[in-house]
Amino acid sequence: MSEQPLDYPTLGENTANSAITRRYRRVIDAHMHWYPQEFVDLMIKKGPANGAVMSEDAKGPVVVSVPDCTQKSSMRRTMTNLDDIIRDMDNRKVDTYALSMTNPLVYWAPADFGLELSAAHNNACVEAHRKYPDRFYGCIVLPMQDVKLAAQELERMAKHPCMRAVFIAEHILGKNLHEKEFWPIYERAEALGLPLFLTNLYPSGAERMKDFFMINVLGNPQEAGYAAMSLVCGGVLDAFPKLEVFLPHAGGTFPWLIGRLELGIEVSPELKHMKKPADEYLRRFHYDIISHSPELLGILVNMVGADRVLLGTDYCFDMGYEQPREVISALKLSARDEALLLGGNAQRLLHL
Repeated sequence: MSEQPLDYPTLGENTANSAITRRYRRVIDAHMHWYPQEFVDLMIKKGPANGAVMSEDAKGPVVVSVPDCTQKSSMRRTMTNLDDIIRDMDNRKVDTYALSMTNPLVYWAPADFGLELSAAHNNACVEAHRKYPDRFYGCIVLPMQDVKLAAQELERMAKHPCMRAVFIAEHILGKNLHEKEFWPIYERAEALGLPLFLTNLYPSGAERMKDFFMINVLGNPQEAGYAAMSLVCGGVLDAFPKLEVFLPHAGGTFPWLIGRLELGIEVSPELKHMKKPADEYLRRFHYDIISHSPELLGILVNMVGADRVLLGTDYCFDMGYEQPREVISALKLSARDEALLLGGNAQRLLHL
């Protein structure tokens, strides 16, 4: 008998109370963004004294710039109010979010203020889960510009069972992720069983991408490629074999250049330290679905396995997916594989 496609009602469908035992698997968006009101208030109150230029438009507060970056960040109210976010979840037929922030993050700030901003985000995640335990889990933001403070915040937040991942950018103030100064965070995340969730931040070479929306179309996927190469070739994944890493933007350039890395290992003295074939690292990562190409997404699933690809949408940005279930349905996967992408993989990775 052929497999039938599975249907996934949201928490508001076919149940009078979300506490009722579900007869379906949850649909989980592992790549979304919000701005907790506590973070917004802190930026308005103390951001300018610490180097941020603030403004406001019809949608809410705007970070016009922070040191070393002129990229605007609109902290729109629809990314702050949990009731608005839940309404959008229901419209998108998504059950659960892994809460994480976006630009400008906290690395630009003096270390103490960066810790304060991180704590504002993390505490808000705990409160969101307390209010809506079926809907929200948290990703821990750390002030990675000061690894000692980052380790301190990691230990504080790891005590909260609703915090299920460590959220870091694909570079830290221009430093690649393989730099040894960051290894204590990786070591502790591995020991705690917390995956690394990576995000793009101020793409390198931004001055060359100021035209034609290149900073997003090209810059964001390139940042994922830089981060993956850094973790692979810099020895991080070998040093921490149980550390799980989630790459945004369908892995960016990394999966598609794996053949070039393989040849590079063979011919380049700079890669003579590599002991494993390049393609063995493909499945050390998890990938979201943000490719904006059904053909490429299908290839990615075949390349890395359906068990390594998670529903992640970049909510609520224009370059994200509004109806992610339709994106996955279009792949025509088996019912088992579709269930993995819709939520099974995220449920396993986040220990939900």
